[in-house]
Amino acid sequence: MMPDTIDPRALRDAFGAFPTGVTVVTTRNSDGKPIGFTANSFTSVSLDPPMLLVCLARTSRNFAVMTNTKTFAVNILSETQKDVSNTFARPVEDRFAAVSWSDGPKGCPVFDDVAAWFECTMENVLEAGDHVILLGQITAFTNSGRNGLGYARGGYFTPQLAGKAVSAASEGALEISAVLESDGDVLLLGTETLSLPTCHSTDGDPTLVLAAYLKELTGLSITIGFLYSVFEDKAERRQHIVYRAFASEGVPNEGRFFSPSSLSGLTFNTAATADIVNRFAMESSLGNFGVYVGNETVGRVHSINMKGV
Repeated sequence: MMPDTIDPRALRDAFGAFPTGVTVVTTRNSDGKPIGFTANSFTSVSLDPPMLLVCLARTSRNFAVMTNTKTFAVNILSETQKDVSNTFARPVEDRFAAVSWSDGPKGCPVFDDVAAWFECTMENVLEAGDHVILLGQITAFTNSGRNGLGYARGGYFTPQLAGKAVSAASEGALEISAVLESDGDVLLLGTETLSLPTCHSTDGDPTLVLAAYLKELTGLSITIGFLYSVFEDKAERRQHIVYRAFASEGVPNEGRFFSPSSLSGLTFNTAATADIVNRFAMESSLGNFGVYVGNETVGRVHSINMKGV
């Protein structure tokens, strides 16, 4: 795309391909009241002197306070703190009541149980189009050793669970399936007995194998999302990985899309498929998705709220 024809939504989706951590940036206003907001546009800048930056939209309700503050803190959320991210991304009346926190050395709120936090003095506020860049010099920090919460393509992921898929993929023959969505509907194959689109792999990145298969199967543009299930079928001695994936608008070459409300009562090729599809229908109604880890009969769903940062 040439610069004068760039679609902002398409550009935002392309930026979303880059996985980031999730932070909450905090400070105090002129009355001493703590304020904070969720941000994933954070990066380290320099070790000597120690510096970092955060990008802030001009439309942010915190714009005036943040661009005039002398100090701020960046809390890198741990993979157990998706609820904290969602709280500070929404217009909640008292966000700080929902999290355990204390004052940093310079008085900025720093959270308990985060992967790390940094307290900074404001070095500069730089103009950057529809955002500004908050450049901070680090004056104090803490590193807990916890894994950080990840975010990409509009949803959260946790490194620990993602690692299970990589481990499974390295163990040999792998069955890879997709809960393939288009505008909230899910693609199923078959007529009377339905199945999820599934392919097999013995090597390579499972997401690349799955993306190529889905593109050929449907003829649509495909984006692979995050894990939905990782389980071992003990009877077949085979590892299974299921991803959420997203298709462009259009009629697929094979299969058809079903709305979540129409999935009840359908017949599926395996009990595992039925469990996956029924869970997807339930989670779609709640807007709160999870990752199943276990085997074909016993396991646990790790809740991952997919609402945007």
